[in-house]
Amino acid sequence: MKPAEAGNGPGGEDRQVSRGLPDIPADFLPRTAAGQAGLAALLADPQRALIGLDFDGTLSPIVADPRAARAHPGAVTALRALARRVGTLAIITGRQAAKAVQYGGLADVPGLVVLGHYGWERWADGEITSPPAPPGVAAVRRLLPGMLSAAGAPPGTWTEDKGHAIAVHMRRTADPAAALRLLRPSLEKLAAQEGLLAQPGKMVIELRPRGIDKGAALKSLFSERASRVVLFCGDDIGDIPAFTAVGELRDQGIPGVTVCSGSAEVNELAAASDLVVDGPAGVVALLDWLAGRLGRAR
Repeated sequence: MKPAEAGNGPGGEDRQVSRGLPDIPADFLPRTAAGQAGLAALLADPQRALIGLDFDGTLSPIVADPRAARAHPGAVTALRALARRVGTLAIITGRQAAKAVQYGGLADVPGLVVLGHYGWERWADGEITSPPAPPGVAAVRRLLPGMLSAAGAPPGTWTEDKGHAIAVHMRRTADPAAALRLLRPSLEKLAAQEGLLAQPGKMVIELRPRGIDKGAALKSLFSERASRVVLFCGDDIGDIPAFTAVGELRDQGIPGVTVCSGSAEVNELAAASDLVVDGPAGVVALLDWLAGRLGRAR
């Protein structure tokens, strides 16, 4: 993942507006020249644009219990408006696709594609397609309780079975950061033993199949839809491959924008993004502005 160009800090000071971006609100003006070029291209040719978004921490606030996650107020309205004005609108998430659709209330967003499990499964028009989970997931499901007990997992540690992956959450423990440091080596060892990847996140480690990530999912959908410009918005280190994919597409002459849903927990993604907005509320505001701007341009 390439760092954002130097010269303009995440706060947005000293940004230089490109000639293709008049009247852009300061909150939505990318701080990098490449990001500004990507946004200008999206506004100029929205029907060939792919807009991809993470779910948790991006469209939905992070909560202690992932089952309680819901889309931020206004998100579905903004997505519905934007879906009518861009070529492809997609959610790319580590969650099961059906859960993201259910918790987000996304079923009525026209034309939406939801890629779950980092692209392992796909929801579109109410139908889900997915290959079977690799055998390592079943082995982890069987071995994980004993491993957590042997490692001294603190009270509040709990597991989430996603079908194609198993997540170990530490957010409910007395000291989530300490619990993450304690359990990470054992979880990484178990994942390697069963041919899986141990993917860290915000006070969680997910054991999932190797060879799939949000970057591969984004590039595959971009190619499938013959898109010509891309914007991706995420909030966590699991979104780094998608940011990297945007950078690789830009190296090929494809304009793109990376947007970070900012929080105090992950700074690496913010440092590498073209634009940082204020959490899910800021993401929804950006989507709403894009839908309005594109609607006026029609």
